[in-house]
Amino acid sequence: MLINDPNLELVAKGFQTVYNEAFDATVTHKDTIAMVVGSTAAEENYGWLGQFPALREWIGDRHVKELSSHGFKISNRKFESTVRVKADDIADDRYGVYKPMFSEMGRVARQHPDTMIFELLAKGFETDCYDGQNFFDSDHAGDKNKLDGTATSVSNMQQGKGSPWFLLDLSKAVKPIIWQEREKYQFKSLNNPNDTHVFMRDEFIYGIKARVNCGFGLWQLAFGSRAELNAANYAAARKAMMNFAGDQGQLLGIMPTHLVVPGNLESDARSLLKADQTGGTTNIWKDSADLIITPFLR
Repeated sequence: MLINDPNLELVAKGFQTVYNEAFDATVTHKDTIAMVVGSTAAEENYGWLGQFPALREWIGDRHVKELSSHGFKISNRKFESTVRVKADDIADDRYGVYKPMFSEMGRVARQHPDTMIFELLAKGFETDCYDGQNFFDSDHAGDKNKLDGTATSVSNMQQGKGSPWFLLDLSKAVKPIIWQEREKYQFKSLNNPNDTHVFMRDEFIYGIKARVNCGFGLWQLAFGSRAELNAANYAAARKAMMNFAGDQGQLLGIMPTHLVVPGNLESDARSLLKADQTGGTTNIWKDSADLIITPFLR
């Protein structure tokens, strides 16, 4: 192939097509688990996270409340992946050998949010969220006592030493995880023969770039456990979530929709949610939640 601008543009488009096809075909859980938020700056402030005012019977004047401001910020992070293609390989029409590499680049880019989201979820036992407590904590502030105004203590976790599993309510507009996008994953190329790098190295550069990050949303929509994944612990987690109340004691209407597990808990999770019977009796928890099994947890 003659090394000129039109041919190099065709090669770049071919590589991008392979990348796009793999990107679009790769399964991801980001849009299910996370609330996607566009970003316009280096960081975004989520001071609105917290309890929204509940409806009350209107007697007398309106009771005006301000949304709690917790100063919770998520700073964008920059990511890249870059590969080199030798000019000689393009000249010799050998650029086809690079297609699997660009296909893998597309898969990795598509799954990158999952790697970050599930890593964050696993760190929720020791990472603060908007209320200053660990996202999964035994001491979140719950509804307030009507007499003295003190808040009750609420737990959204189970202690244990096993692999973590998570119960999530993903039915609402706000999610337990925020996925923040300043710049989406973009395919770029450096394929101008007159570029200094190309001239000096006799190679062309292709890569992807993104500015993104993730952070915790509402802890009330998630329950984390390191206890054994069995019917009793699963039932306790569901009961705890459905009893979460707002600052005036009103139930929040939490209904767990998804169980998230690492690969080593797949068998336990399938027995819990998919089996017709357990221990010779009807499995009352069958299909009580959708199952997400991810290789990005352990």
